[in-house]
Amino acid sequence: MSEIRTFPDFLKRSSIVLGVLVFFIIIIFGVLIYTIPAVSNFNDVLLESIGINSLFFKIAVFPGYTWAALIATEIIWFERKFIAKMQLRVGPLYAGVVGGILQPIADVIKLVFKEMISPGKSDKLIFYSVPLLSSAIGASLLAVLPVSDGWLIMRSDVSMLIVFAVIGFVPISVLLAGWASNSKFPFIGALRGLHQMIAFEVSMLIAALSVVLLSGSLDLVNIVQAQSRVWFIVLMPIGAIVFFITLLAELERIPFDLPHAESEIVMGYQTEYSSMAFGSIQLGTYIRFYALSGIFTTLFLGGWYGPQFLPAGFEIINQVEWFTLKTLLVMVFIIILRGVNPRFRLDLLLKFGWSRLLVLAFLNLFIAIFILQMGWFPFTGGI
Repeated sequence: MSEIRTFPDFLKRSSIVLGVLVFFIIIIFGVLIYTIPAVSNFNDVLLESIGINSLFFKIAVFPGYTWAALIATEIIWFERKFIAKMQLRVGPLYAGVVGGILQPIADVIKLVFKEMISPGKSDKLIFYSVPLLSSAIGASLLAVLPVSDGWLIMRSDVSMLIVFAVIGFVPISVLLAGWASNSKFPFIGALRGLHQMIAFEVSMLIAALSVVLLSGSLDLVNIVQAQSRVWFIVLMPIGAIVFFITLLAELERIPFDLPHAESEIVMGYQTEYSSMAFGSIQLGTYIRFYALSGIFTTLFLGGWYGPQFLPAGFEIINQVEWFTLKTLLVMVFIIILRGVNPRFRLDLLLKFGWSRLLVLAFLNLFIAIFILQMGWFPFTGGI
């Protein structure tokens, strides 16, 4: 197979791979559905037939850890290849028959067999606990993420509060990683991350509060159902922009990647990690990337609902497919920003977070209150 040398070639090969995957998925599910025509609840019967509890399947496979890990693995390849083409480089090439698509798998194998090294004066218990905490944070966010109506791991009346409670552990894990390493570059990166996340999480919380006011619920499922006719990004574009910017800061993505600025402090709080400890942190980071992109889809892009203006014929796209498609589009947009934006200076970043972004968040909150007072949004109720 010929090498991928240009950006159009990359798009063509990527489209072929995605098309083949979608084709086989449709064929497999079609065969299963039509071979069991009398089944009223296909998922439960299929799970019972293979001897797996439904809740266990949701946690372990879909929409749980395995599904998120697969998306995280392939989004790593896509990001490396996409950024390479934007910068006129080749990117991953040899691992796999199509443009190095198996490069993430090769990286995992390499990390598994590498020696795990820790600094001599590090706090070993905390040092090795942080990779587990990083993966647990990403996996915990998946528990309340609704991929369709009724298909989620755990439904709660206060799932929005659970999301922010889990997000609150991110600065703690960053600080612990930097402190336990007992090294200057990790500690500098940890302090940067702590300042950055605290500065932006306040604006994120206020932007999410506007969504709660309009939907009248802290339940993510009810928030999605409130957008059955109009998405909240239409009613509150300022809130969507604020939440998206704070999302970038929470994920430490460019232009807010100061906690692990490679050109300044090597890899920030991850500098001293190696082998699968480093791999676990990276996996947790990309699972959190997928989960928070899904949260943005849930809050502002209608969750599992497709656009209302589409003509007849798009009903064949089910709720899970709509949710996955919109979440992947959010992730791709975040990746594009990495290739076209420079890094913020720390003082400008904090000034932007505490002054301009916070003002916009409160402005969006007042807009939501005004919409409620005018009675322009009918899908409200008690929390």
